[in-house]
Amino acid sequence: MNHTTQLVLLCRPGFEKECAGEIMDYASNLGFPAYIQTNTDTGYVLLIGTAEPNISELLQQLDFRQLIFTRQWFASLPRLDDLPEQNRIAPLMTVIKSLQREFNDIELDYPDTNEGKSISRFCKQFEPHLLNALKKQKLLSAHADQRLHILFLNSQQAYIGSSPMENSAHTAMGIPRLRMPSSAPSRSTLKLEEAIHWFITDESKYIKNGMTAVDLGAAPGGWSWQLVQRGLLVTAIDNGPMDAQLMSGGMVEHLKTDAFTYRPKKAIDWLVCDMAERPLHVSNLIAKWFTRKDCRNAIFNLKLPMKKRLQTVNECIALLHHALEEENIPHQLQAKHLYHDREEITLCIMTS
Repeated sequence: MNHTTQLVLLCRPGFEKECAGEIMDYASNLGFPAYIQTNTDTGYVLLIGTAEPNISELLQQLDFRQLIFTRQWFASLPRLDDLPEQNRIAPLMTVIKSLQREFNDIELDYPDTNEGKSISRFCKQFEPHLLNALKKQKLLSAHADQRLHILFLNSQQAYIGSSPMENSAHTAMGIPRLRMPSSAPSRSTLKLEEAIHWFITDESKYIKNGMTAVDLGAAPGGWSWQLVQRGLLVTAIDNGPMDAQLMSGGMVEHLKTDAFTYRPKKAIDWLVCDMAERPLHVSNLIAKWFTRKDCRNAIFNLKLPMKKRLQTVNECIALLHHALEEENIPHQLQAKHLYHDREEITLCIMTS
C-alpha cells in the first residue's frame, strides 16, 4: 500500500504560521516526528512525517474540531506534478488506486487565494469526469468512512489523499455557503450565524425561543439580528445607533452604556460580543460574566494582534479556563478561526 506521508491543512491565507504552529504542537505532544513545509499567503500547510507511525494515524488520534486555524485537512501522498492537459484522469487514478480503499465522497480543493479561486471553475468541470472514473473502478461506496481529496495548486499539480468523514470539515474546504440576509443590519451577522452552526450541534436544545441575551458592542445590530431570528430577547449594549428596522420588532432593548461596566439584573442565557478591543481585555470581561454567574453561555470574538497571534490565543484560552475552574464552573470551551472571521477568532463557552 502507498502510505500517506504528509498532512495537508487548509487555512486562511496569511495564517499559515498559526496553522503550522498549532499542528506541530499537537504532533509533538502525540509523539509524531514531523516538520512543516509552507509559504506565506498560500492558504495551506504541509506537515511531513519523518518516521513511523503513519501520518493518517494522527488524524485518528486528534479531534479535528480542536484545531483553531485549520479549515480542512487530509492525509496525503507526495505532490503529483506534470499532470497532462489532455488526460489528467489516468495518472490521478493510478495514484488514487494505490491508496487501496473505497471512498464515500470526493472533494476537489484549491487554496483560498486569488490564484486558487481561478482553479475553482476547472474543479467544477473536472469533478463529473473523476466521479465517472471512480464509479467504473468501483471505488465509491456509501458504506466507506473516508473522503477522497485532491488539492489542485494549478491544473498540473495536485496533492491526493483522504480524510475521515467524521473527523474533518463537513463543508467543502471548511467553507460554509451562507447567504447574506437582506434585512440584516451588517455583514458581521454572518460571523455569528457561522459560529452557531459550527459550535452548537443541537441548536434547538441550546438556543430556544424566549431565551435572554446580551449583545456587547451591538451597533448596528448584525449579531442581535441573528438572535432575534431565533426568538431571543436581546439587550443591546452600545453607545452607537442600532438599525431602525431591527428595533421596530420589539425584541431588542438598546442601552447606551459602557459594555465593560454594564451588568444585567439577573443571569441571561447567552452573552455575545464582537468588539474591537484587545483580546486579553475582552477575555477578562467574558471571564467576569461567568464567574459572577451573569451568563450561562457565550459566543465572542477576539481581535488578534499582527504578531504572536497563536501565543495570544493560547494565553486568552488559558485565562478563561483558569478563571472558570477557580470558581468550579464546569464548562466547554471551543475556539475557531471561522471563514467569516478575518484578523480574529471566535470562541464559544457553554455551561448549560
